Amino acid sequence: MTESQPVENWILLHPVFREMKSLGVDDSAQIHAAFLAYMDLTEVRHWKEVSCFKCSMLQMILLEAKEKEEETTYTVLPLPLRQSITHKTIRCVLDRGFPMLLCAVASDSTLVYQKISDGLVTPEPPVGPFQDTERRQHRKRRHHPQ
Repeated sequence: MTESQPVENWILLHPVFREMKSLGVDDSAQIHAAFLAYMDLTEVRHWKEVSCFKCSMLQMILLEAKEKEEETTYTVLPLPLRQSITHKTIRCVLDRGFPMLLCAVASDSTLVYQKISDGLVTPEPPVGPFQDTERRQHRKRRHHPQ
């Protein structure tokens, strides 16, 4: 058996990572976060039309993507977990006119997405029946005798 040669870091060879590096963003941690978000959206979640671009005003890489073909386009802001965010940053992303997803990227490559809205939004009702529906109805009957 021959000794295997060390394999280069595949991320550095990936065409999308190279494209992100060529956009001229100086923050390598943010580029890495953007690439991990890109890979998660395309390979794990199978989102459509995922693309990256540089936001010159923020000097950051943003992603645009659709969860499904005929659905809304989201602007995704990937951030390393330790990087702070300001209202100005959020406003800049929201002013693009698309709903925003903040993607927090931990050092162990865990990604957490948070939908950010422009103003107050009525929450969606919970999916499925409540586990304690019978107990709630029983309590109501006990507190309000007929």
